[in-house]
Amino acid sequence: MKHSTRRTWLGTAAALAGGTTLGGCNSASDNRLRFWAMGREGEVAPELLAGFKAEHPEIDLRIEALPWTAAHEKLLTAFAGDATPDVAQMGNTWLPEMTVLGALAPLDTWQASSGLKAEDHFDGIWRANVMDGVLRGVPWYVDTRLLYYRSDLLQQAGYAHMPTDWAGWTAAMTAMQRMPQGAVAHPLLLPVNEFEPLLALALQQEGEVLKDGGRRGNFAGAGFQRALGFYMGLFAKGLAPDITNNQIANLWQEFGRGNFAFYISGPWNIGEFRRRLPPALQGSWNTAPLPGPTGPGASNAGGSSLVMFQRSRHKPQAWALIEYLSRPAVQLQFFQLTGNLPPRRSTWALEPLASDPQVRAFANQLERARPTPAVPEWERIAQEMQLFAARAIHDRAAPLATGQALDVRVDEFLAKRRWMLDRATAAPKAST
Repeated sequence: MKHSTRRTWLGTAAALAGGTTLGGCNSASDNRLRFWAMGREGEVAPELLAGFKAEHPEIDLRIEALPWTAAHEKLLTAFAGDATPDVAQMGNTWLPEMTVLGALAPLDTWQASSGLKAEDHFDGIWRANVMDGVLRGVPWYVDTRLLYYRSDLLQQAGYAHMPTDWAGWTAAMTAMQRMPQGAVAHPLLLPVNEFEPLLALALQQEGEVLKDGGRRGNFAGAGFQRALGFYMGLFAKGLAPDITNNQIANLWQEFGRGNFAFYISGPWNIGEFRRRLPPALQGSWNTAPLPGPTGPGASNAGGSSLVMFQRSRHKPQAWALIEYLSRPAVQLQFFQLTGNLPPRRSTWALEPLASDPQVRAFANQLERARPTPAVPEWERIAQEMQLFAARAIHDRAAPLATGQALDVRVDEFLAKRRWMLDRATAAPKAST
């Protein structure tokens, strides 16, 4: 990055972060390796990395745990103040922004010379770490959404197995509403303030939710329209109630009472359902990949990655840390400490992951996970997408009008991106 460009981005990052800076950057001569981790992951990092410290006594590993609520601002502040760590955990949706800033080191050369193979990772998760053809992160743990369902109620409705397509799933929910005894009025809990279910349905379609290389919205396009039409139809048919998650007093209690039979959620709820449902119901629920338009469907490819910062003066040691955290045995320990799902297929061959059916459904779903658009504005766009969808459900608006209005809004968000990309394309090449 040119010095003038870097100064511009530094100013932008400082403004976004509130203009403060951090001190304490590493010198080339010290042996401190700084690692930042967020939330629960930061809490367990010292225990998880005890083996790394034993293998590398020459490295002074400094672990800093950050709350998720402050992590994004602190990363920007550290970049603005030339005080980034060597390695950090980073949510996948932050990777595009930090890549644009020039904060992240490319990892292709390091990865190519190691035993860390792309084909051992779920494809959608790996692709979420590739920005413009360059590997910028290594998946640390993965997150996706699938169905939690009451298998006993499904059987009472006449279904021995979970349907795999939209038509079969809709028919099963309709049958639950019509059961002579124990009918379920609204079989699907689909909170209108959660964007992940609608996003998963959109990712099941051909095409992308952003078009022209991420320059414009594609919410009036055929793919998203099909997803939005199905989504809104679930409410129009009474299969899902028009409520937010704040209107559910106790999710697990209502699920146990049979007030709903299907819920789209992530891997953390496996532990919650096992802890919170009474013993009598532990054999009455299961997990399944999301149904798709004509068969098993895709879902989102989320989670966190491990990144190396461009400014690190200890890149060999930083890569050694990333490699250590990517070992199957260490990933299994990480799963046991946090419940976070491993991104490597070889880790899933280990027990207890290999034989746990409720967890294995996530491995099945991850084979069909798709990354979200790699643009810095994506988190804002996803929230706006859900706001428009919730308003359309409440107002019974037409899906096409909703998609068109959303495209206008999203194109406003992406105006600066279009300007920058158009400028870069139009700029004359430097003479050699």
